[in-house]
Amino acid sequence: MAHNTDKLQFAAPWDIAAALGILSRLPVRIDTDRATARGAASAWAYPFAGMILGALACAIGQIALWLGLPNGLAAGLSLAALVIITGAMHEDGLADTADGLWGGWDKNHRLKIMKDSHTGVYGVLALTLGLGLRWQALTLIIDHGALWPGVLAIAMLSRAAMVPVMAGLPHARDEGLSQSVGRPDTTTSLIAIAIATFACMILLHSSGLWLLASALLATLTCAAIAKAKIEGQTGDILGATQQINEISMLLTLAALFS
Repeated sequence: MAHNTDKLQFAAPWDIAAALGILSRLPVRIDTDRATARGAASAWAYPFAGMILGALACAIGQIALWLGLPNGLAAGLSLAALVIITGAMHEDGLADTADGLWGGWDKNHRLKIMKDSHTGVYGVLALTLGLGLRWQALTLIIDHGALWPGVLAIAMLSRAAMVPVMAGLPHARDEGLSQSVGRPDTTTSLIAIAIATFACMILLHSSGLWLLASALLATLTCAAIAKAKIEGQTGDILGATQQINEISMLLTLAALFS
């Protein structure tokens, strides 16, 4: 009975642990029954999961700076920390999306490629270019002394961006991680966006407006391409959405600081 009541709540405190369990490889203790009952309703907490992951990445980068390492190496270690603690799940989604959407000739073939564990040329290029752009942009951000506010804001916004895509597009297939989590409602989506937006403005002030514009454009573009190519979203599409948002916002912030 308690779990039925949980399902009706817009937000529950254990949703943050559930969000971390989905979006990372951190050893978080989760009430499986409650998490399953909540399903996509816990997606409002994705920005908080992003905040925790971003803070861990910042801590690694800050330690590197304290040890006297150059800014470029500190940026590389921060990114490595993000990759490790998330299990590279978003990067995997970006690679699979690039392979599938541009390597297939119709919806079914694209979905089949995206499900294949092998990585093709499109995927390798997407990962190489994406990591290179993130590394260079983060180095410039650290040069400006904005490691913590920049990474935290972007980590939160890029994960909040996945929620409206989940809510706005139907599932492209009848199985997979996205299907098992479900689709959040409009209220859940708005809560996630509001949390990330508030944090972004607090952390970056007027510069946050440019990040919000960048995130909006990146999210709409990802959703439009997914709808046109496979008529919906999958876990890979959501991972690619997070990565494209992160890349675009890092570049935006680096441009503002240059």
